[in-house]
Amino acid sequence: MKIKKAVIPIAGKGTRFLPATKEVAKEMIPIINKPMIHYAVEEAVLSGITEIVFVTSKEKQSIEKYFQRNYVLEEFLEKNGKEKELALIKSIGTMIDFKTVEQEEQLGLGHAILCAEKFIAEGESFAVILGDDLVLSMEPVTKQLAKISAAKNGDSVIGVMQIENSQTYRYGIVDGEFEKDSDKTLKMNKMVEKPQPADAPTNLATPGRYILNEKIFKFLKDIPRGAGGEYQLTDAINLMAQNESMYAHIFQGDRFDTGNIEGYLNATVEFSLRNPETKKIMENIILEKMKTYNLG
Repeated sequence: MKIKKAVIPIAGKGTRFLPATKEVAKEMIPIINKPMIHYAVEEAVLSGITEIVFVTSKEKQSIEKYFQRNYVLEEFLEKNGKEKELALIKSIGTMIDFKTVEQEEQLGLGHAILCAEKFIAEGESFAVILGDDLVLSMEPVTKQLAKISAAKNGDSVIGVMQIENSQTYRYGIVDGEFEKDSDKTLKMNKMVEKPQPADAPTNLATPGRYILNEKIFKFLKDIPRGAGGEYQLTDAINLMAQNESMYAHIFQGDRFDTGNIEGYLNATVEFSLRNPETKKIMENIILEKMKTYNLG
């Protein structure tokens, strides 16, 4: 079955970006000239997704407006002969159909996904894309995972990446066995949340890309509150793995955690260097700053 829907949780407060996020949704902070959320939705569109479910909060209306048509701006651009800018703005307003559901309390990622249940049909699989985990890749990560899910008759697939063993305490780490014909896809046994390196079953971390079938909702309803008093997606995944076939797949691509300042700055530089329109500009800035501050 083709994956047509994606759930993107955006209800978080973005406290790591205060004071900017006092009035601006974290997901609307730009990398070059596009807000972070644009890259996540663009990945969905390029993966064949036709409908987004934003799990949102009252403070995130700017995200909804961003993906709607702005006829006043379009008229202004048209009158002033700005055809390139007009085409860009129109494309954003028509790139995806979306629905919103409010997460009234911040009760964890598991709870956020459960909020989207009413939009997912029985037997339907859907993508989950975390908007502050951006991935640069030749083939969109969500599309890579959807292919594996289709090959596994619609079973759930979690995107994973290889990390340094010393960094396992920062991620959910999967445990499983590789398929006989693959060195990229594992049959999952469980996921361990932020284990110390000595306790980690593998060095395969989950950075925020999932293909889940609708059976996940049953398990989300069965789990108690976990760490921090929140409903943890990891707990539901572990319960599901005990009862259903689940897989993890090592995706191709470079992931950037833009949920913190260091990752955001890293992504800004990397995206700029990979963009033909900004590559030379960023190179010149880096070289100038290296001279000014005697770096390297």
